Amino acid sequence: MARTLTSSIPYLRLRRQAGILAGVSLLLALLLIGYTFGVENHFFARLFSAFFVFFWLLAVTFLGIVPFVNWAARSWFGKEWTSDSFTKTAARRSSASTSPSSARTPTRTASRSSQKRHP
Repeated sequence: MARTLTSSIPYLRLRRQAGILAGVSLLLALLLIGYTFGVENHFFARLFSAFFVFFWLLAVTFLGIVPFVNWAARSWFGKEWTSDSFTKTAARRSSASTSPSSARTPTRTASRSSQKRHP
């Protein structure tokens, strides 16, 4: 009996995203530690610490917070709210820009050069 993996979590996509985040974290850690301290004096310990901090911050942000906010907006406000709000504002902006602009009149009656200057 061959069992197929049927799960709601796409593990391959999640592994690829975690790999990308790990690569970006390692690059940021290398740049930060190399620029700040150089390659002397506990380089690998500092590199591991910086990598762990960067990876944790990026992973929590992009794998936890951003998907939750997208899910919450879709679930709590509905799909119409997320898709229509952009099209309505874009339509409103385009209709406002095509309307004829009224002539603007200056609000200041006296020029600034005629005012008395104080030291």
